[in-house]
Amino acid sequence: MQIEFASSRLAKSFADDRSRTRAFGANRAQALGRRLSALLAATNLEQLRNTPGRWHELKGDRKRQLAADLDGPYRLILEPVIDDASRAAHANGLVWSLITHVRILDITNYHD
Repeated sequence: MQIEFASSRLAKSFADDRSRTRAFGANRAQALGRRLSALLAATNLEQLRNTPGRWHELKGDRKRQLAADLDGPYRLILEPVIDDASRAAHANGLVWSLITHVRILDITNYHD
């Protein structure tokens, strides 16, 4: 899986274990490390659908975004990076097996 970040600041906070711990705390950093490892090991999002982390699509104003559980109410938020050639395949919803590139947007508690 190819991974990019929404900002250079976010990318720096994900750079290594120490950066993740400093930015998000020990528990969340540990969960982030597991989610990143899973993303890097997968060739497409379909491989993550039924793995730990409860990868799921979001609704409402976050439609076309996905989330994975971290700790407590916090989630890793990402969106697929879809090229023009496969855009038509996703017209009626995301086709997880075709998503091989994601952009990490945020770590947040969107339940508030």
